[in-house]
Amino acid sequence: MCKEELMKLAFDSIVEADEDSAMESMDKAAEAGISAVEMLKEGFSKGMNELGDQFGRGEIFLPELIFATEVMKAVTERVETELLESGETVTQKGKIVMATVEGDVHDIGKGICVSLLKTCGFDVYDLGREVPASVIIDKAEEVGADIIGTSALLTTTMTVQQEIENELKSRGIRDKYKTMIGGAPVTQRWAEKIGADAYTEDASECCERAQRFLENK
Repeated sequence: MCKEELMKLAFDSIVEADEDSAMESMDKAAEAGISAVEMLKEGFSKGMNELGDQFGRGEIFLPELIFATEVMKAVTERVETELLESGETVTQKGKIVMATVEGDVHDIGKGICVSLLKTCGFDVYDLGREVPASVIIDKAEEVGADIIGTSALLTTTMTVQQEIENELKSRGIRDKYKTMIGGAPVTQRWAEKIGADAYTEDASECCERAQRFLENK
């Protein structure tokens, strides 16, 4: 199979929540000399982004998204295992604290971002879901993070992202971090309103923006 066909197979395996097909695509990619990380970025992640769009449009429901997320987790675990077994290392690009904000139990999108950021070489501290602003900032201070990333899936929890910006300023440490925000109701306009450094629409963009921040640091 050519590269385009393999990427399509990876894409479809996520859209169809087919773990056997996902593993098969990775086997075939290895035979073709295509790295697992490349498959993750250009095939599997794009499939997950497509499902996210379909979910946002009401074309699929939460159970379908969850099934696909489980396949995505299996894929990222295999990528990490293969990197360890091969002795291949990904140059560490920096530290990032990730969390779904307080009051919000939805962390599927954040989880996908975390997986991709790890394979892109970031040292990621995933705090999970329903995390208060002060806890997120305390963790960033503790580990010496470069970036703080948060997800909000409800309009009622978006304000926690604003709380983070305000608390960073009140502590006098706003300039120490780049802040990235995302989530279904979150927009570029909201990022500009609260003073966040970036709004990212999906996992691929999250990784790209994070890399850009570190390159320009």
